[in-house]
Amino acid sequence: MHPTILKTNGKPAFVVLPYDEYVALTGGKPAAKARIPADDSVPHEVVRMQIKNNWSLIRAWREYLGITQTEMASRLDIRQPSYAAMEAVDARPKKITRERIAEALGVSLEQISL
Repeated sequence: MHPTILKTNGKPAFVVLPYDEYVALTGGKPAAKARIPADDSVPHEVVRMQIKNNWSLIRAWREYLGITQTEMASRLDIRQPSYAAMEAVDARPKKITRERIAEALGVSLEQISL
């Protein structure tokens, strides 16, 4: 089965493909990395979440990407309460810690250090 191209006003607008092909292309998971700007900017939604909820930028990114504190702690090889302290609004993690968090989130250091 081949992908189906749907057109709007005579121009390609959407592609419908078999689920097996979708899984092969994405690993069956939402493309979270596609939501991370390559130019070190921070999406409006991340900033909105940070301001609206009085969260740290680190927490806003984590929530935006749909990652739990437990998963972040696992990625950093630390306990969840230790990670929770790092993303508290008044936390001031060292640069090396911020670098590890950025890597675990899949973002740049600049995107969590604004």
